[in-house]
Amino acid sequence: MTPLDGRVELRYTDAAGLGDALDGARGLLLWDYFSEAIKSVWDRSDSLEWIHVAAAGVDKLMFDDLRRSDVVVTNAHGVFDLPIAEFVLASVLARAKLVHESHDLQLARTWHRRETLPVAGATALVVGTGGIGRAIARLLRAVGMNVAGAGRTPAADDPDFGRVVDSSRLVDHVGEFDYVVNATPLTPETTGLFEAKVFAAMGPGSYFINIGRGASVVEADLADAVQRQEISGAALDVFEQEPLPVDSPLWTLPGVVVSAHMAGDVLGWKDSLARQFVDIAEHWLEGTPMPNVVDKQRGYVPGRSL
Repeated sequence: MTPLDGRVELRYTDAAGLGDALDGARGLLLWDYFSEAIKSVWDRSDSLEWIHVAAAGVDKLMFDDLRRSDVVVTNAHGVFDLPIAEFVLASVLARAKLVHESHDLQLARTWHRRETLPVAGATALVVGTGGIGRAIARLLRAVGMNVAGAGRTPAADDPDFGRVVDSSRLVDHVGEFDYVVNATPLTPETTGLFEAKVFAAMGPGSYFINIGRGASVVEADLADAVQRQEISGAALDVFEQEPLPVDSPLWTLPGVVVSAHMAGDVLGWKDSLARQFVDIAEHWLEGTPMPNVVDKQRGYVPGRSL
């Protein structure tokens, strides 16, 4: 039983059966947020009014016919903010306190005392000033870091970041920071945003963290930057191709930490997504304004500048 039983006819399907399931359907929950199946059966979606994506990013869903349509798209805005912020903080702490290096030395049974880096007083630039970026900023500031944001609209007195610089001019700003965090959604403006010039401008002691989207980073440029010691390393949770190919140099580059697109996946996350969907469905059924409505042209839920 679900809270929607008796109020709507629920159909369950995989990608292969989506066309048949869409006949007469007014709403669609896209639980597999990587699926692009809706595009291939769009001609069978005449009754569709609403699509909910069980993810923060909607880039896999968007295509021209959907953008031009009246179909409302909502997403999982808010569910992953704090878990991802915790993941970023963990990445900062692991890098600063040499946790990964200590693990490697332990496996080699090598006793080697070293000096670690302070976290309080370190600087971080969070690129992307939406909900996830703001949660990251608040958590990093809580441990004494000095944080700024980078977004579409610069600001001198932002409540979460203090200041926000122009994200289209990262080369002019990244050199000021010890850590640069990508928390942007994938849009035409952010595709390939982190490329050779940006990494070269960061500085040899800086560290890059990507919990946004893989396609925001030119991975070959990132690998070159690490190999050339233009940056000290990176923590990467998302990639251009997932799973990350076994022959990718990122697996074995010194200073690079790879995780399997899991920054937001804390225990109970699927239950949180289900509850959120039911809540939004209640608004839809009652005809009241729905939360988390995606601007289909921008590719994210409007709010503060991203």
